[in-house]
Amino acid sequence: MKSLAELQALKQKAIENVNLRKEREDGTRVVVGMATCGIAAGARPVMTAFLEEINKRNLQNVVVEQTGCIGLCRLEPIVEIYAPGQDKVTYIKMTPEKVARIVSEHIVNGQVVSEYTIGSAGM
Repeated sequence: MKSLAELQALKQKAIENVNLRKEREDGTRVVVGMATCGIAAGARPVMTAFLEEINKRNLQNVVVEQTGCIGLCRLEPIVEIYAPGQDKVTYIKMTPEKVARIVSEHIVNGQVVSEYTIGSAGM
């Protein structure tokens, strides 16, 4: 950093990135619970599978993020999908094997995979 202007530009870019994550209207957010309980239940391979599947399909309007505890430890790994104009969908007891189907059916074609959702657990 050589000047105050460079620091201000860096700050503005960081603010814009935060706002993109909060107010993304043109794309889908995949949020993986990565607290201790999620990691212990296998969230890391699930997150990796989402990143690989989205990259393989070259989906430009999808962001994969991690979060802390979602609060339902017994249902981990948990993944939440936020798509524009739709309600949040919470997938539970995720495995890397389920990821390709969720990307294909839900993220690409807009059809929720009901049997993997929190509603299927009777909650």
